[in-house]
Amino acid sequence: MAADGRIVIPVEYRRALGVQPGDEIMISLEEGEVHLSTRAQARKRAQDLVCRLVPQNRSLVDELIRERKAEAARG
Repeated sequence: MAADGRIVIPVEYRRALGVQPGDEIMISLEEGEVHLSTRAQARKRAQDLVCRLVPQNRSLVDELIRERKAEAARG
């Protein structure tokens, strides 16, 4: 780690992540460990989680629309 707190990510790691200079990297702290990922990887993890938790025949969009219409009708 440099004196200013910067950390250099080795080239083989950057290649494995598919990142280039200037790309945005997501950083998280989980159980005392730092995790790096791209936005695409974070989005894929979130989508996978939703797919595991929400049945395929259920539309969250349709539910939201119904709820908003009901709220609007109430006034």
